[in-house]
Amino acid sequence: MKGALIGCGFFAQNQLHAWRDIDGAEIVALCDRDPERLAATAETFGIARTYTDAAAMFAAEELDFVDIATTVQSHRPLVEMAAGAGCHVICQKPFAETMDDARAMVAAVEAAGRTLMVHENFRWESGRSASFSRCLISCSLAPSNTGVAIGTPFFGRVAFRSGYDVYSGQPYLAEGERFIIEDLGIHILDISRALFGDVERIAATTKRVNPKIKGEDVATMLLAHDGGVTSVVDCSYATRRTPETFPQSLLEIDGTEGTLRLDAGYSLVVQTGGEETVTDVSPPVLPWAERPWHNIQESVRIIQQHFVACIDAGTQPETSGADNLKTLALVQAAYRSAETGETVRLSDI
Repeated sequence: MKGALIGCGFFAQNQLHAWRDIDGAEIVALCDRDPERLAATAETFGIARTYTDAAAMFAAEELDFVDIATTVQSHRPLVEMAAGAGCHVICQKPFAETMDDARAMVAAVEAAGRTLMVHENFRWESGRSASFSRCLISCSLAPSNTGVAIGTPFFGRVAFRSGYDVYSGQPYLAEGERFIIEDLGIHILDISRALFGDVERIAATTKRVNPKIKGEDVATMLLAHDGGVTSVVDCSYATRRTPETFPQSLLEIDGTEGTLRLDAGYSLVVQTGGEETVTDVSPPVLPWAERPWHNIQESVRIIQQHFVACIDAGTQPETSGADNLKTLALVQAAYRSAETGETVRLSDI
């Protein structure tokens, strides 16, 4: 398949590295409004065909898919343009600023008979995937329950707390009225959904600790899941801790017969029946990756492989546009709760 990438910013470099590793897909064109950034990226990755206008690119190229790695304000016009050109689409998160925009994008790609996936790559980190696999076995959430059981889950916590300077590489993060829930919390909420199921209601609080940014850099959210699990999702870019755990998100699950934890340092701990098993689930460092970003960089390659596999098989991606409507609704509900001080039902979003 031949594809194009739109948006040659900081994180898109990881996506381009990952595309080089994936059989059956090739990036043949790049698009970015900044000519200097476009030229530098094209030189780095040896991509000859470049455009500063997306419409011109779609008119000139015969593409099978497009990877949209731009900021959220441009997503709807670009996704609808790609659908009109008959392309499969990967879109960076956050998917949309409003639920109306998100639903319109899902409808446009569905009408074109193409695949739409949102780049919720945190689900695909290898440590997280190992936790998912172990949880599906241990928590009896899968049809077959083999291995050590922690019983029926009733509580979970997914946490990402760091003081890492994310603003130097992505200065726009400091400029928006909304920050941590929309940029990072969306990933952590998505993990909670993937583990514990859809959510009935959410309560949230936010705080801005860093006076140099406009949006919130701390958020704590309490989720009541449809299946009866209660989870806490908390995220912070104002936490000072040693050692620094960026960019690890940590996990705790309490079940009726035991516990499961993904601790700092990629240590997966299961305690049940008076026994404890500890597994190192550290991700590999890919040849083009670098610490501490290597777990995220690996997840980028995995999710993009998943996208290609789904297109080949004619199946829906796990983080499809339709699925991501539920994660995006959690983001919108969290902000509404933080603003009003009230618990918000997802049915009201």
